[in-house]
Amino acid sequence: MRMKAVILLGGPQKGTRFRPLSLDVPKPLFPIAGFPMVHHHIEACAKLEEIEEILLVGFYQPSDALNRFIRRQRQIIGKPISYLQEYTMLGTAGCLYHFRDVITSGDPDAFFVLYSDVFCEFPLREILDFRAKFMQFIMMTVEVPREQSKYYGCAGIDHKTNEVVHYIDKPETFVSRDINAGVYFFTMEIFSDIGALFQKRHRPSFAEPIARQINLLDIEDSKETVFDNYSPLQQTLGRIFFEKDVFPILATRGKLFAYKCDRFWMSIKSAGSALYANRAILETYKKTHPDRLTDHPGCIGTVSIHRTAEVDATAVLGPYVTIGAGVVVGPGVRVKNSIVLEGATLKDHCCILNSIIGWHSVVGEWARVEGTPTELDPNAPHATTDNFYLFDEDGRLRPSITILGRDVIIPPEVVIRNSIVMPNKDLSRGFKNQILL
Repeated sequence: MRMKAVILLGGPQKGTRFRPLSLDVPKPLFPIAGFPMVHHHIEACAKLEEIEEILLVGFYQPSDALNRFIRRQRQIIGKPISYLQEYTMLGTAGCLYHFRDVITSGDPDAFFVLYSDVFCEFPLREILDFRAKFMQFIMMTVEVPREQSKYYGCAGIDHKTNEVVHYIDKPETFVSRDINAGVYFFTMEIFSDIGALFQKRHRPSFAEPIARQINLLDIEDSKETVFDNYSPLQQTLGRIFFEKDVFPILATRGKLFAYKCDRFWMSIKSAGSALYANRAILETYKKTHPDRLTDHPGCIGTVSIHRTAEVDATAVLGPYVTIGAGVVVGPGVRVKNSIVLEGATLKDHCCILNSIIGWHSVVGEWARVEGTPTELDPNAPHATTDNFYLFDEDGRLRPSITILGRDVIIPPEVVIRNSIVMPNKDLSRGFKNQILL
């Protein structure tokens, strides 16, 4: 079977809960366990020999950072990797339909779709082995506690046939503990089903003519785009989502099947979940990439240190710590359950607990940066949504991890606890339970 993989990156309008970290890099490029988030998806796809090409689809501008990332991935993976930019947010299904000519070029038999903000062991081979010939569309599902299910798309599954007989996105009442895990297998017939939805909405000539007009449009001669000629309602009609539009229909037609995954899975929606994902990925390195874990004498448990980082021999790191490129860790420093991003400096005897230290930030001598660790119920490994909201129902900041944005300076001998510090802040004193704008 000849296949492709499509990884959906989203766009800058999404991932607001990931700020201030997403102010500097697109969320999919935020480094977790030493690599950009979407690197783990690409790496999983590359292991499957049937996948001949990997396509990244998103609404992000093709920045230097994104272009450099793609070039590096091509060299590392050795397979074609391309970025397809949406001209407007088209929805999870609409963007695939818009780029269907690219996806179907070369006559592949099928393709995988992965959401960039989910992490698991990506059992792509297992899904192929599970698939029967009559299964054209497969959704990976995981089981979550009853109270968690309302945050996801819920699937009613016939457990004898694995057919999804009912699907509803984020229901108000309990439907099922089996939820959409953001990994799909599709044959090319999926484009017929999505196309039928466009026709049903009476959006004439949506994909090809508009795409052709945009390509031919001379931007210098006109400040308007083609979509400026449509009302907001008309623009909304062009957005098609698997979760809200496609899957409910497929479930009524007997076309959608479920692969139930019983291994670790999580949704990375916020910085708090990114720190927990860092912990989970470091644990997977024990069996998948032991070479990515360090044997520094001061390390406890799973720790990853970039080869260009400078770590004093008296520093104690771990467990669950990632040290980025060019980081300087001074004498007597203690770091636990944290991510320290590229270029940061941790000065003598400072203490970093349950925190993310931003790019080129400086933590002074004997300072303490501490957050409240995010913990999951060990009996519910897929419960990842309501644990990571920053605010409670009354609008108060929950105790959470501490995040320092880019170029933040923490003075010596102060304590920063359960706070979020926006980029370029030079603090003069300690703070607790604050968002510092």
